Amino acid sequence: MDDLTDAQLVPLAAHPGPHREAAFEALVRRHAGRVHRLAAGTVGPGAADDVVQEVMISVYRNLAGFRAEAQFSTWLHRVTLNACHKALAARLTIPLEDAPEPLAPHSPVRAGEQADLRGRLAWAMAQLPPEQRDAVTLRELGGLDYAEIAEVLGVELGTVKSRLGRGRAALRALLSGIGVTP
Repeated sequence: MDDLTDAQLVPLAAHPGPHREAAFEALVRRHAGRVHRLAAGTVGPGAADDVVQEVMISVYRNLAGFRAEAQFSTWLHRVTLNACHKALAARLTIPLEDAPEPLAPHSPVRAGEQADLRGRLAWAMAQLPPEQRDAVTLRELGGLDYAEIAEVLGVELGTVKSRLGRGRAALRALLSGIGVTP
């Protein structure tokens, strides 16, 4: 199944049949990392696992309704952003303590600095207006290009550029105001 494209896997995973579970598992393996990075950047690392689980359940339930007018990955990013917005609305803030410690730090001082920086970045991201946070997260954590971001967000390319520029400028200002040099 891993050799198949998304366009080939989606119909197999969308409808009951002998290959449904294997096709869906292949889609999950292929996209779970990106979904997690996007969720972590939007809701914070501590809540990302719950959002990813919600996304995958939603995708499994609604895959038959996917019309393939866009790429599967674009649709998946939109579903992820919707789940992130729902989680943020339920929680309203991203606690700084959600920043995890590095898995294999080189030194305790460096590990503490990295956790502190992640916490400050999570705080700064939470201060951005949602449309800027979404654009910055899709670009910097999701790795999407400007055209893909425009498609996911349903906006014009110029709007994406504007949101990214404003979001990055706001992050620079927020992080420099708390002693973090971007």
